[in-house]
Amino acid sequence: MNPRVLSVIVIMLIAASIPGTMLAAQQAVPASQCVDCHAKVTPSIVSDWKLSKHSQAEVNCVTCHGDQHTTASDVSKVKIPTPDTCATCHQTQVEQFKKGKHSMAWAAMKAMPTIHWQPMAMIEGEKGCGGCHKIGLKTPAEIADLRQHGSEFGAAACDSCHTRHTFSADEARQPQACESCHMGFDHPQWEMYSSSKHGVRHELKDLKVLPANAAAPTCQTCHMQDGNHEVRTAWGFLAVRLPLPEDKQWAADRATILQALGVLDPDGKPTALVETVKAADLARLTQEDWQRERDKMTKTCNQCHSRNFAKQQLEAGDDMIRNADHLMAEAIHVVASLYKDGVLPKPKNYSYAFPNLLTFHDAPTVIEQKLFVMYLEHRMRAFQGTFHASPDYAMWYGWSEMQRDLTEIKELADNMRRNRTTAATKPAKETHLQKPKSRAQ
Repeated sequence: MNPRVLSVIVIMLIAASIPGTMLAAQQAVPASQCVDCHAKVTPSIVSDWKLSKHSQAEVNCVTCHGDQHTTASDVSKVKIPTPDTCATCHQTQVEQFKKGKHSMAWAAMKAMPTIHWQPMAMIEGEKGCGGCHKIGLKTPAEIADLRQHGSEFGAAACDSCHTRHTFSADEARQPQACESCHMGFDHPQWEMYSSSKHGVRHELKDLKVLPANAAAPTCQTCHMQDGNHEVRTAWGFLAVRLPLPEDKQWAADRATILQALGVLDPDGKPTALVETVKAADLARLTQEDWQRERDKMTKTCNQCHSRNFAKQQLEAGDDMIRNADHLMAEAIHVVASLYKDGVLPKPKNYSYAFPNLLTFHDAPTVIEQKLFVMYLEHRMRAFQGTFHASPDYAMWYGWSEMQRDLTEIKELADNMRRNRTTAATKPAKETHLQKPKSRAQ
């Protein structure tokens, strides 16, 4: 075949493999035009892009940002990418991502009952909860609303781990890629991992104390098996699941927690919030769903450990949840009894006669806030520390703190009851405003 004819065919095939809108956009605005300008305006963006595989594959600025922005006066026309933009080339990874819990992060945040009480900067401004939960999928209406507030830059999601504009897969494979979000108050997985033997071995590999081929699991080893972007866990974020266990005490304790989460009503029946929990993927709601994730984790552990060892260690995490749930349920009942006896007024926005664990720091009294800290900080650390092989977190930052929380909650409740009784039995003070007797008397 004539070489010139062959080259034409090759060019036609390449062009056919590129979506029409993408090709048209690239033709409309040459990459050099973007690069020449932004090399002066935002030079690090350009240098990062040049380091990326995108630049090598001729995926340029227009591919992701459109061709409507051509001058400094029309910056508002820049298209902000979404996961669907990335799916043009990375369809498998985006489909996996959309099935996983990261994609539900925005919905999970919005499902919190008092989230709208927070400063806008903390949520839509993405400086607090929204700073991490921005990784979740958003509707076009939500993106439009964010854009109106100047906060649309978190819509891409994929760049939470593959930071722009290098979009490096190597970066996203490192445990430090998870550190920004998975640390701190309610989910200090980074602190737990980095102080565990898994994390220590990884650090020693980086320091070249251990050879490069030594086993050193990262976050991605356990939670993104074979590069799967779904990222799910058996117990879910809050470590509550259905069906209830056969252990009657644990079943009762977990039902109490589900009632305090608003998922079950006082009679133990599902509430309307169950649909929100399903939509936000906050819990495993079937035994099959839970078992599938547990089997995946056991298989991963088996790469370095025997199945018996892995099974034993994972069951230790289950047992920690069982014990933590018992302490938690007792504390919930203490506060609920204060509502029932009229010692503590039940907030008007609470649907049932249980404290709402998801009101966070917006709970109206000290004892209710102590309950929230016990649940979202200390209970989380007790079971997460166990699963992440961090004994110090499991014991001193988790279990021990829960024990102290319960003691304090009981003492606060007793004092509130005592003060109420004292106030009810104390005789009224004399007013000394009685009408004076007349001299004639």
